[in-house]
Amino acid sequence: MPSLTFKGGIHTYDGKDLTKDKKIVDLLPSTNELVYPLSQHIGAPAKPIVNAGDRVLRGQKIAEADGFVSANIYSSVSGTVKGIEKRRTVQQTMAESIVIQNDDAYEEAPPIPVKPISEMTKEEVIGIIREAGIIGMGGAGFPTHVKLSPKDPGKIHYIIANCAECEPYLTSDYRRMIEEPEKLVAGVKIILCLFEHAKGIIAVEDNKPDCIRILKDLCINEPRISVKVLKTKYPQGSERQLIYAVCGRAINSSMLPADAGCIVNNVDTIVAIYHAVIEGRPLMERIVTVTGDAVKYPQNYRVYTGTCYDDLIDASGGFKSPPQKIISGGPMMGFALFDTHVPVTKSSSAITAFLNDPVSDTPESACINCGRCVEACPSRLVPSHLANIAEHYDEDRFTALNGLECVECGCCSYICPAGRHLTQEIKMMRQTVLANRRKNK
Repeated sequence: MPSLTFKGGIHTYDGKDLTKDKKIVDLLPSTNELVYPLSQHIGAPAKPIVNAGDRVLRGQKIAEADGFVSANIYSSVSGTVKGIEKRRTVQQTMAESIVIQNDDAYEEAPPIPVKPISEMTKEEVIGIIREAGIIGMGGAGFPTHVKLSPKDPGKIHYIIANCAECEPYLTSDYRRMIEEPEKLVAGVKIILCLFEHAKGIIAVEDNKPDCIRILKDLCINEPRISVKVLKTKYPQGSERQLIYAVCGRAINSSMLPADAGCIVNNVDTIVAIYHAVIEGRPLMERIVTVTGDAVKYPQNYRVYTGTCYDDLIDASGGFKSPPQKIISGGPMMGFALFDTHVPVTKSSSAITAFLNDPVSDTPESACINCGRCVEACPSRLVPSHLANIAEHYDEDRFTALNGLECVECGCCSYICPAGRHLTQEIKMMRQTVLANRRKNK
């Protein structure tokens, strides 16, 4: 049976051999100070409910959602609140954050009250997910309780577990699937309890045959869950491309996956749902890959939120020599870092460090009209033309030529023989157009 896929995309060097066989290692913070930004999600920042001098426990809520599209934040350690102040984030901006002095006791707060799922209503299940502060942990950071509360639940036909992990170098989801596949399947079953007309699809790229085999064996007696094999291609894990590949349904920038009858969650998010609903455990840890040719000992870690990136780098033996580029996330969609003294948040997936930066080493030249960016674009756009329009700040033409449909995957910049920064130009114009729309509402 052929693997499912979409039009466009690219085949990158995936770099996953560095860490795919490295088992998840539990990592305690080595620095005493943990930092919890109040904006770790799409929507309104969380509102602090602790003050300087307060003692907190591991698993205690320290900030609560300030609106429906927001998320609670929990302390991952026990200790004393040092203060609420602006600290640098992985986006390299300054954000209001709660700073906690770790006392190394890791004294636990009582878990979130739960009962057997068969005794819970749908509203109670969603309420626990909301209380646990779960968000999309693949990078977008959309509050999960909002995603699981569509206007018409009866029109949701597919619950898709995004197990593609198409971003080069990242292996955190892969290790979850290898080491804790039962939790992934159980998490999908919990979500299916909320949508009686839906089927579950676990979508895995075909470069992970061991995961496919394990998950198929686990789902053999699950009539509502199937495992579908995707072609290994970037950006196969992008929500729009994944939905099209798996279900043949197309969505655009004005639609949500729910409008196409789909709900998509990534591996870590689904496992977090399992921990919350079954064990009453709030979201306060995640799997992070530390990788790249500059890292001495690449590894996958289970990390407490609030931990400093420097702790992870030190645990991996530091760098072989000073890296030319350090990225939070992967090389295609991550954030370049000029300062690694930033905290792990709910959406931190990886630290990738390179001895050489091919982007800065490649001089930019004029477009040669080769059309490679058009062929690679998964949104079927003309990136070279959109970038030219963006350079001239022509919002009307940019919008008319569907510039808002760009998913900012980076395929066009990667494939461009002229080394043009196409994605960056288009991304900046998209942000400008969207900001102006919000301003004019």
